[in-house]
Amino acid sequence: MSSILRTIEFLALSVWLGSDVFLSFVVAPGAFRVLAPSRDQAGAIVGFSLTRMHLGGIALGILLLLARLVRTRAFASFVTPAALSVVLMIVLTGISQYTVSAKMAVLRIQMGSIQATAADSPLLAEFSRLHRISVSLESGVLLAGIAAMYLMVRELAAG
Repeated sequence: MSSILRTIEFLALSVWLGSDVFLSFVVAPGAFRVLAPSRDQAGAIVGFSLTRMHLGGIALGILLLLARLVRTRAFASFVTPAALSVVLMIVLTGISQYTVSAKMAVLRIQMGSIQATAADSPLLAEFSRLHRISVSLESGVLLAGIAAMYLMVRELAAG
């Protein structure tokens, strides 16, 4: 049973990291390249995908932590470096989804069209600022995920 639970942990983290890499390096650039005439449509696709990735990531993080708890039968397993990295991923993803992305969605509605909004618009400036924060949060999730994977492998080798 321990091997199955550990497999669930690795699979959950791998799927989350894979989805983050795929969205960041394939979906987002591809949407803006293919839909170049309509940056609003490309942004809508990326926003939709990002929301699904965030919700899936949070669910996968919780699944990983629950599998870890069942496997170790100790709440102390939540304070290992690997588990804390996953908790950090969940927190950063929650901030991105429920704070930053939510504010960006409101700004998108207020502007009507990002593409048609004047370059000197304060709404566009705020949207751009939030976008930079969003990218930083996603980068943090990715780095924390890579660290978690390394730490989980190290735990496995030590145990």
